[in-house]
Amino acid sequence: MLHFKHSIPVSQYIVTILHLYRRQHLESLQLAHQLVDIIEQKQATNIVLLDVHEQTSLANYFILATVDNERQAKAIEDDLLEKLKLQQNLRPLSVDGLDGQGGGWSILDYGDVIVHLLTEEMRRYYRLEELWSKAHVVAKMF
Repeated sequence: MLHFKHSIPVSQYIVTILHLYRRQHLESLQLAHQLVDIIEQKQATNIVLLDVHEQTSLANYFILATVDNERQAKAIEDDLLEKLKLQQNLRPLSVDGLDGQGGGWSILDYGDVIVHLLTEEMRRYYRLEELWSKAHVVAKMF
């Protein structure tokens, strides 16, 4: 039997790694649901939560939501930043497109969860649901 430096059997090491992976995945899902709730409260429409962990290493989940305009996207961003900072001291790793340069598509990267806020026109143009069609749909709200 193989042993590591600290005499941990390989089987125990593998079980530990799997447990950590499942816990991280569950935490990512909880974060995704929390983000979806906040986005829904700000009246975004056609919200889709996709589990993309088998399709990409970029993230475990993508959230796609339609906004009426960039002002609504900015209001959602502000609410996400405020609520997650207060509740969990959590900020996005990066934010793109919310400075008026997004052309109708804003992205907030929370590591394991990436939020895409798109106007209806941009959503039809880029068709992200088709691009990620093999991803499992976790939740869908109209």
